[in-house]
This record gives sequence, C-alpha cells and structure tokens, in this order.
Amino acid sequence: MSIHVSPVRNYVRVFLTLLVLTIITVFVSFQDLGPLNTLVALGIAITKATIVILFFMHAKYSTRLTKLVIVSAFVWLLFLFGFTMSDFMTRGMMGVLGK
Repeated sequence: MSIHVSPVRNYVRVFLTLLVLTIITVFVSFQDLGPLNTLVALGIAITKATIVILFFMHAKYSTRLTKLVIVSAFVWLLFLFGFTMSDFMTRGMMGVLGK
C-alpha cells in the first residue's frame, strides 16, 4: 500500500476554495432568492463537503474499497432522508384516512 503525499500548495488551494465558498455562502444568505435560498445553500454546502472528503480525508487517493464505502454511506443517508420525508409528508393523510 502506497501513501500519497500531497504538496502544500494543494492544501492552500483547497483552503482558499473553501474560504471563497464560505464568502459566497454569506453573500447568498443576505439575498432574497425566494424558494431557491435553500437549494443554493445546500448546493454550496454539498460542494464544500465534497472538497473536504476528497482532499482532507484523502478519499481522492484512496483505494476503490474506501470509495465504495463512502458512496455506500451517502446512499444510506439518502435512504434515511427519503424514509423520513415520506413519513413527514404523509402525516396529514392520517386524518383523511381515519374518517
């Protein structure tokens, strides 16, 4: 197993990218985008999380098994969100079906 050593300039670039995305997040939070506010904020947050996972957690240079575990974790998270939302969205139907 070989260990990948990243140059410092990569970490500086990643840091600057995260800093710029944080500034964009703050700027967007003061804008009224209507229903798009949440989507834009989530898009930026997902982008920042992906950068952190790829570079600071070294997933970019990991084995295929590690990448499979990371993807599996996100698929499982999507399942959990999906089941939670399906429960939440059908709560109002209980009163209609019970009558």
